[in-house]
Amino acid sequence: MFKTFCLSFRLRNAYRVNSIIYSLKQLPLIKKILPSSLYKNKAIKILGNIVSILLEILNIFLGKILYLWLMIFAFLTMYQTNARDTFLHLFFFLTLAGAILNTYMFNPTKDKYYAIVLMNMDAREYTLSNYLYAMGKTFLGFLPFTILFSFLVGIPLWISLIMPLLVCSAKIIMAGINLRKYIKKKIVINENNPPKSYGILVLVFLLCAYGIPFLKITINEFLFVILLGITFIISIFFWISIWKFPYYRKVYKELLSNNNMYINNSKNEIVRASSLKNIEYNEKFTSTKTGFAYFHDLFVKRHRKILTLAIKKQAIVLILIFVFVVIALLINKDIHQEVNHLLMTYLPYFVFIMYLLNRGQTVTNAMFLNCDHSMLTYRIYRTPKVILGIFKERLKTLISLNLIPASIIGIALPVLLFITGGTDNPLNYVVLFISILAMSVFFSIHYLVMYYLLQPYNVETEMKSSTYSVVQFLTYFICYFMIDLHLPTLSFGAFLTLFCILYSVLSLIIVYHFAPKTFKLRR
Repeated sequence: MFKTFCLSFRLRNAYRVNSIIYSLKQLPLIKKILPSSLYKNKAIKILGNIVSILLEILNIFLGKILYLWLMIFAFLTMYQTNARDTFLHLFFFLTLAGAILNTYMFNPTKDKYYAIVLMNMDAREYTLSNYLYAMGKTFLGFLPFTILFSFLVGIPLWISLIMPLLVCSAKIIMAGINLRKYIKKKIVINENNPPKSYGILVLVFLLCAYGIPFLKITINEFLFVILLGITFIISIFFWISIWKFPYYRKVYKELLSNNNMYINNSKNEIVRASSLKNIEYNEKFTSTKTGFAYFHDLFVKRHRKILTLAIKKQAIVLILIFVFVVIALLINKDIHQEVNHLLMTYLPYFVFIMYLLNRGQTVTNAMFLNCDHSMLTYRIYRTPKVILGIFKERLKTLISLNLIPASIIGIALPVLLFITGGTDNPLNYVVLFISILAMSVFFSIHYLVMYYLLQPYNVETEMKSSTYSVVQFLTYFICYFMIDLHLPTLSFGAFLTLFCILYSVLSLIIVYHFAPKTFKLRR
C-alpha cells in the first residue's frame, strides 16, 4: 500500500508541475517568451517541484487558518453569548456541514483518473492510502490553529488538541455513509454534484451554526466533548466498513466517467448531453424582437431551467431566512441592539454574500456550452457589431436574474434595521437597499466582461485561461477580505455604489474596444 501511495504521489506531483508550467505559458507576455520545450527543461522541473511542495504546504495550513478566522472567529462579536462556547458551537455545526460537502474520497480529480483508470493501479490501495494521507493533512493542518484560536477565546488546551479529531471523524462517517449507499442502492455520490438532500442538510447545519446563538443558545465545553466522543466512536465503525469495502474500482469507474472533469472528448459529449437535457425545445417559444435581441430571447426561453432554477431556489431560501430572523427578533428583543449595530457596520460582509449568490459564472458557462461553442466557429458571429449586440442583450438578462435575490436582501435589510430600532439618518435605509442592488449589478457586469475579454474555454470546452483563473481568484480573495471589515453603512454604501457605477461604465467601454479581438475560441 505504501508503494502505491508513493507512486500516486509522484504522479500527482508530476501532473501539478506540468500544470504550473502550462499555466505560466498561458499568461500574457510571458507565453511569448517561454518555448514549448519548457516541459523538458530540468531546471524548470526542479523549480516546478519546489513550487508544488510549497503549494502542498499551503494547502495543508493556509485554508485552515482562513476558515477558522473568517468563518468562526470573526463572527464571535455578533452574538451576546460566551465567546468560548460560541466558538465550539460554530466549529461543531460547520464541521458537520463541511463533512457533507467534502469527504476527500468522492471528489473526482484527474490524478485519480490517471492512476486508477489509465495506469490501472489497485483501486483499494490507492483509495485507502491517499485517504489516510488526506486525514493526516486535515488533522495536522487544523491542530496549530485550533490551539491558537482556542487560546484567544479561552478554551482549555486539551480540548483544542482533540478538536481536529472531530473534523476527521465527521468526514470518515460521511465517506462510510456514501459507500453504504453504493452497496444498498448502487448510487455513487459525486461531491461536485451532491444530491439535493445533502444541500438541504448543509443549509440546516448552517442555520444551526449561525442562527441558534442569536437565541443565546450554544454548545458548552462539556456537551462539545460528549458530541466529539460520540462522533469519534461512530467513525471507528465506519472506518472498518471503509477498510473492508470491496468495490472501489467499480465506484471510481462510475465516478470518473460521470462528472464534469473534461478528461477527453467523449467526456465532453457527456457534459454537453447532460446540458442538453435542460434545454426546452418548444415550438410555442417565439419572440417579437428582432436581430440580436430575437436570437438571445429564444436562447433565454429555451434555457429557462439552467438560467432561472437556481435563482428561484435562492429566492425561496432567502425569504425563509428573512422570516426566521424576523421571528427570532420578535421572540428575543435583547438582541435588537446587537443586530442593529451589525446592520450599521457590517455592510462590507454582504459583498461576499452577493459574490456567492451571483450566477454570472454559471450563466456564462451555459452560454458558451450551449451557444458560443458552436456559434464562434462562424466568422460573422465574431464581428464587432454582432458581439456587442449580443453582449448588451446578455447583460440585461444577467442583471435582471441576479436582481431577484438581490432585491429580497435589499428589502430585508432596511426592514430588519427598522425592526431593531431604526436609525437617526433615513439615508441609511436608502443606502442599504441601493448598495445591495449595486453589488448585484457589479458582479453581473464583472463576470460577463471577464467572459468576453478573457474567454477561458477551448474547443473541447475545457477552461484553459490562467489569466481568467487569476482574476477569478483575486475577485474571490477581495470579497472574502471584506468579511472582516467593519465600516459605517452610509459611507461604505455610498462609496461602493459610486465605485460600481464607475466600474460598470469603464468595463463597458473596454468591452466595446477589445471584445471583438478577445472573444474567440481557444485552440
